[in-house]
Amino acid sequence: MSAAGAVVKILEKIKEASTPETFSGDFLATKLGFKGGNYRTFISWAKKLNLLNSDGSPTALYKQFRNPSTSKVSLAKAIQKGYSELYSRNEYCHELDKKAFKGLVMEATGEAHDSTKVDKIVSTFFNAKELADFETKTSSSPKTSGNTKTPKLESIPPIVEKNQYEKKLNLGLNYTINLVLPKTDDPAIYAAIFKSLKENLLDE
Repeated sequence: MSAAGAVVKILEKIKEASTPETFSGDFLATKLGFKGGNYRTFISWAKKLNLLNSDGSPTALYKQFRNPSTSKVSLAKAIQKGYSELYSRNEYCHELDKKAFKGLVMEATGEAHDSTKVDKIVSTFFNAKELADFETKTSSSPKTSGNTKTPKLESIPPIVEKNQYEKKLNLGLNYTINLVLPKTDDPAIYAAIFKSLKENLLDE
C-alpha cells in the first residue's frame, strides 16, 4: 500500500462498518472516511489477500474478519494468501524481524535494498500483522456427540457356554409329601399307593 501506516486504521473501520455489496473507492472515502488516491491502493491490496473479489465484492474471508471471534485468525489466513510468494520461501516469515523480512522481500521481488517498493511491502505487512493471529488453528474435524460413549469391557456380560448354563439350571429340589392313607386292613391297597408314588414322583 502507498499509505502503509493507514492499513490498521482501515481494517479497524471495516470491522465497525456494515458489509457493502461492493467495496469501492466511494465506500472507502464516504463510509470509512479515507479520502485520497493513496488510500485507494488498499482495495487492490485487499483483493490480493482474498478479502475482496476481483469485482470488489467482499468475500467470506472479509466477513469472517468482521466477526470478533474469528477476526485475527481470518486475517492471518488472508496475509498468508496475499504474501504466498514469501511464505513459500519461509513458512514462518511473520516471525522474522524487519531486517530479515526485508531481505526475503528483496529476494522474491529482485528489487534493490533502497527500493521504495520494498519498504512499502515491509511496512504494510508489519502493520497488518498487528491484527492477525498466526498461532491459533481452526479445527475442521467433525465434533462427535457428547452422549456417545464407548462401552467399557467390564460392563459387557461374559459369554456362558451351553454346558455351563445347563449346569446352572440343574438345580437339586427337595420335596416333602404328606400322605393320608385310608384306613384298611388290605395290604394290597398300600402296595398300589406306593407303587404309584414311585412311578409318578420318585423316578426321573
